[in-house]
Amino acid sequence: MTSPAHPGRMLFVNMPVADVERSKAFFAKLGFSYNPNFTDETSACMLVGEQAFVMLLSREKFAEFSKLPVGDPTTHALALFCFSVGSRDEVDAVTAAALAAGGSEADDAEDFGFMYSRSFFDLDGHGWQAMWMDPAAAQQGPEAFADAQA
Repeated sequence: MTSPAHPGRMLFVNMPVADVERSKAFFAKLGFSYNPNFTDETSACMLVGEQAFVMLLSREKFAEFSKLPVGDPTTHALALFCFSVGSRDEVDAVTAAALAAGGSEADDAEDFGFMYSRSFFDLDGHGWQAMWMDPAAAQQGPEAFADAQA
């Protein structure tokens, strides 16, 4: 079952970080860029897709938006942020860049044939996953893709 598209809808994920400039430098090494119109000393608008953004917010700025206390991602799983890339090799390259920039590896690679991913923690301990999926599997769904391959 597919759900209808929502034209014009954008996704903003807000994430607390200890040091905005340090986080910007980390994610820039992974190939991300920023919208300068929504970036200052307390926040950075990281471009993830055409309509998807991650707001890297200082812990103080994040607290202004949150009604709950800011959690510690190094001791509690708050979320896993997954983004797609264009190939299996790019999964490895992005993960290698994250590790070289000071991140740490979270898990071993997961390889399901039609989908390949690797996970890492950023400088603040947030969990990230770089993932590639065969375009046919993404369009058909994994079960239909597997049936077509059999």
